[in-house]
Amino acid sequence: MHQGKYVFAQIMEYLPRHEFDICVARYHGERYAKHFSCRDQFLAMVFGQLSYRESLRDVTTCLSAQKNKLYHLGFQSSISKTTLAHANEQRDFRIYQDLATILIQKARILYLDEPDIAKDIDGACYAIDSSSIELCLSIFSWAPYVSTKAAVKLHLVMDIRGSIPTFFDMTSGNVNDVNFLDLIAFEPGAFYVMDRGYLDFGRLYDIHTKGAFFVTRAKRNTKMKRRYSNQVDKTTGVGADQIVFLTGVHTPGKYPDTIRRIKYHDEETNHEYIFLTNNMTETAASIAFLYKNRWQIELFFKWIKQHLKIKAFWGQSENAAKTQICIALCSYLIVAILKKERKIDRSLYEILQISSVSLFDKSSLDMLFSKGLVQNETEGY
Repeated sequence: MHQGKYVFAQIMEYLPRHEFDICVARYHGERYAKHFSCRDQFLAMVFGQLSYRESLRDVTTCLSAQKNKLYHLGFQSSISKTTLAHANEQRDFRIYQDLATILIQKARILYLDEPDIAKDIDGACYAIDSSSIELCLSIFSWAPYVSTKAAVKLHLVMDIRGSIPTFFDMTSGNVNDVNFLDLIAFEPGAFYVMDRGYLDFGRLYDIHTKGAFFVTRAKRNTKMKRRYSNQVDKTTGVGADQIVFLTGVHTPGKYPDTIRRIKYHDEETNHEYIFLTNNMTETAASIAFLYKNRWQIELFFKWIKQHLKIKAFWGQSENAAKTQICIALCSYLIVAILKKERKIDRSLYEILQISSVSLFDKSSLDMLFSKGLVQNETEGY
């Protein structure tokens, strides 16, 4: 793969060209394109992500300074700010949304060998959450959030094992999180962990009837009555493990079955939590531990905002903003696939940090990301 190629070109070898072309054709991405292809648009945006550029002008200025290298980086034409901005505004963001879905499927297969979250939980474990990116309402009027602000909300299902996104959607900031549950194809036997912002008993019962398991937190005003209690080992932090039924005005009609209520004290935070789940067989401690791992999705949102450019948008239209989010996710997934296929013993953060200052180098990826090389160079200091 190396053969004197630039690091950026080597990383882009993990972009599935045939599937990408199918996505472009599906949405007629190049119907009016004369020179600037969707692939060039994608490469320019990924370059901006991986090199931590701050704006479209920053991206195009950096690439223009390396004109003689563009062909060897994979570009078929020169890049101008106007052309790139127009492509982001006009080309259907679903091209890159579908590409992200293809990369998700590939990454999930590669990460199947990741260790399970808990020893006694065999099913797949997913976290569900959303993150809002605040914007200026006067510029982004298509994404209202509150009366004085705008926001784009990224909704995500993440495989906790491997921290790989498995499904996502984008909405304006004023869309309620629970609506995202209507779009998810729930897998029988899988666990879905979510915070109490998703506590809608009608939707939770839908998860239950599909054979999947949910784990969430109860709200203070959730009314329920104990049917019986299970024995607990209080040394694990579990204070109560009860089978309950709902007694609110409307909730019994929305969720007519029993629910398991687990009371848990976390020694690390000194907080007490009330968990609700429809799983009746796993230990209460395992359910609590599974919810604790939900924080991985919040760390993912924090990480991707810090290390991939979605904090500040490089376009003002809805299509441009969604294009940038989709390509940011594609960049993350390409690096995740590269890490697994090349068996790189570094975190994704380290790979991105090293890549950001090495895109114009001609080092092989194995040498570039080798820990042994760095250790040898620092010996004696």
